Amino acid sequence: MDLDRDLWRKLLSSVKRAARSLPKAKRRPKFPDWLIVAMYLWCVWHDRPLCWGCDRSHYGALFRPRKLPSVSQFSRRVRGERFRLILQRVHEDLAGWCVPTALSYLDGKPLPVGAASHDRQARVGKVSGGFARGYKLHGWVTEDRRLPVWSVQPLNVGEPLVAWAMLPHLPPLPAGRALVLADGNYDDRDLHKGLDAAGARLLTPPRGFAEHPVTLRQMGPARREALEVWTRHAALAEHVHHHRLNVEGTFSNLCGFGGGLGPLPAWARGQERVTRWVGAKIIIYHARLAARKAAAA
Repeated sequence: MDLDRDLWRKLLSSVKRAARSLPKAKRRPKFPDWLIVAMYLWCVWHDRPLCWGCDRSHYGALFRPRKLPSVSQFSRRVRGERFRLILQRVHEDLAGWCVPTALSYLDGKPLPVGAASHDRQARVGKVSGGFARGYKLHGWVTEDRRLPVWSVQPLNVGEPLVAWAMLPHLPPLPAGRALVLADGNYDDRDLHKGLDAAGARLLTPPRGFAEHPVTLRQMGPARREALEVWTRHAALAEHVHHHRLNVEGTFSNLCGFGGGLGPLPAWARGQERVTRWVGAKIIIYHARLAARKAAAA
């Protein structure tokens, strides 16, 4: 209970700071922005739909609002731009987005939907052991198991494309000293070039060893260096790449506590809702990391 209390205090404090940082709305709403965001995080933490959060009997000592909006008011506010901005700022605050990271990882976690789901935005893609329909969480994970940058896309979208799209949003990287580890799916020449321009190097098991001079020239110097490492120092490359398992532990921790990211619930359908749900779960995960770190200090 102490960990839950500390987690919720950190969440609520960050939400209120983020709400205060926004310009004042033209019309003062009946229910403040911070309350709407806090109610949504409360619902997500307890794996319940929005209508559950509008019932006073579902609150306790940790959080008990004086007044609650109707279900329609709550749903409308959750879809608003101010709500999205507050969630984004809370994520950046708790995830320590501005903290430099020298070692990071790229990976993805499938988020399948049920076979009978009518979600038109879910797509069929490859998962471990076969194929499924749904979405995928793409994460840029730091060595201390934070997810400062992430994206939710349909399951058929390729990992290198999403990683390329995340490049402009990366946290600060120590120029010339940053290393990114990923599996072979991320061995893409454009991604190598993009990370090289950002001052980092990408290390993945190569999908092939090119020998033609034109192909070698087109792939760029960063991938040529990576191929040379795997050719001349394969044992060292394997040893360094073995640290990529840390990203598996991160996704395990994200899903392995009460209120963590589990299978998508029936009410989280459509890319917008799924992204909002997963983002709230990641915020809760970072608040839990901060609470555990404070308790251990």
